[in-house]
Amino acid sequence: MKTCLIVDDSRVIRKVARQIFEAIGYVCEDAENGQVALDACKAKLPDFILLDWNMPVMNGMEFLHALRQLPGGDRPSVVFCTTENDLGHIQEAMGAGANEYIMKPFDADIIRGKLEQLGLIEN
Repeated sequence: MKTCLIVDDSRVIRKVARQIFEAIGYVCEDAENGQVALDACKAKLPDFILLDWNMPVMNGMEFLHALRQLPGGDRPSVVFCTTENDLGHIQEAMGAGANEYIMKPFDADIIRGKLEQLGLIEN
């Protein structure tokens, strides 16, 4: 079964995302900031990470840089999910190793579309 780590400081976003991913068939864990997420990844890397940009303690970019340095840290597909929608942020995220980028608010169709685009589920 595929695994997903949802990283966002909003409990509501984590809850909504969990419902969407579990309906698709993923086993989900969540983290309220990048440091908690990094600790989880050190214990066991997920298949997929939905990542917020702006969080306390360790933000999304800091987490992504640290993740990609871990042994096997290049394997998880990472999709930024944020309100930061300017081209500079998108380019920075993709340059740092993100696989895709979606905007908040999101819904099940947007998540499913990104997973299909990344080859993580079939349509």
